Amino acid sequence: MPLLGAYGRALAEAGDYNQALDVLSRAHTPDNPDWRILNAQGAVLDQLGRHAEAQRHYSAALKIVPNDPSVLSNLGLSYALTKDLRRAEATLRLAVTRSDAAPKVRQNLALVVGLQGSFAEAEKIARADLPPDEAAANVTYLRQMLAQRSDWSKKGGQHYLPSPDAGT
Repeated sequence: MPLLGAYGRALAEAGDYNQALDVLSRAHTPDNPDWRILNAQGAVLDQLGRHAEAQRHYSAALKIVPNDPSVLSNLGLSYALTKDLRRAEATLRLAVTRSDAAPKVRQNLALVVGLQGSFAEAEKIARADLPPDEAAANVTYLRQMLAQRSDWSKKGGQHYLPSPDAGT
């Protein structure tokens, strides 16, 4: 089954989400659950816009590896995709407390904090892993993106948040 899991994750990285979901579902068995496959399935489901299903997969993965920062990060981004920014922030804040949290987890937290308009705090969080000029540039870009989104929404358009990565 590990080979199927790796193949499914590779398909997801290549953007073939439907095929990836099919392969990943065959790689995972209830009698031998693999949190990495559940996490990857969640990320694929988020890419397909099936956020409630994705969140169930992340929750199942967290039952196997409680408070895993990569799973929490994906779950937090999934909440952000459903515009539940407060829940996203709380989940990501939990993830960054882990000593094994990757820098991208803090960057995801900075994104969600910035999406709520707390730009100074977002920049402070981003600076933990990025040079000050790069952290400032990221926050400036986020401000511009939110301003454009606001302008676009006023004109009747839709907006989307960035998609989570598979974290695997």
